[in-house]
Amino acid sequence: MSDWIPRLIEQSGYLGIGLLMLLETVFPPIPSEIIMSIAGIAAAQGRLSLPGVIASGAAGAMLGNILWYLAARSLGIIRLRPLVERHGRWLTLEWPEIERAEGWFRQRGLMFVLLGRLVPTVRSLVSIPAGLLRMRFWRFVLASAIGTVAWTALLALAGYWLGSRLAGVNHWVGMVSNLVVVVLVALYLRRLTGRRGAVVRTGNDAASDR
Repeated sequence: MSDWIPRLIEQSGYLGIGLLMLLETVFPPIPSEIIMSIAGIAAAQGRLSLPGVIASGAAGAMLGNILWYLAARSLGIIRLRPLVERHGRWLTLEWPEIERAEGWFRQRGLMFVLLGRLVPTVRSLVSIPAGLLRMRFWRFVLASAIGTVAWTALLALAGYWLGSRLAGVNHWVGMVSNLVVVVLVALYLRRLTGRRGAVVRTGNDAASDR
């Protein structure tokens, strides 16, 4: 691991933590697991306070969450329609599914956003459907804040309690992250294969009717 993350935290303190978490939310390959666990270690060593570490990390992540939400909301679901109709095969989406998702999101969006903030890899993407489907801003902020504070606190506490065993913190969180990626890819491939099969069957049925 490059030492630029702990160096920035050491030099910039809470501001550096907030900036790193903002970047992590906008650019997911920067891992929050490493950022917050290193910050937790700094708190355990007395160089920072644990509440300050959690607050600055959550604030930076929330700023990124809101930026993604506003960007997706400015695009809007109507502007998304031509993309779905043109590339729906590869997106494994059809417009009626988007309309159903919009209704589902109105009823369960709060819990979706809250729990999504606790899932590695997915947590950085939750703002996009919330913005596209125009979830109310205050509901989005409330659910995101609860989930984001819980996530940053979990990682900071792990670093605080485990001290120098940073590799242990990153190992188990990294395994969960990899598992989530594998599951998402498998689900995508399954939907893509199923959609192709449906298209082939529809074509064969039409040919037999003629």
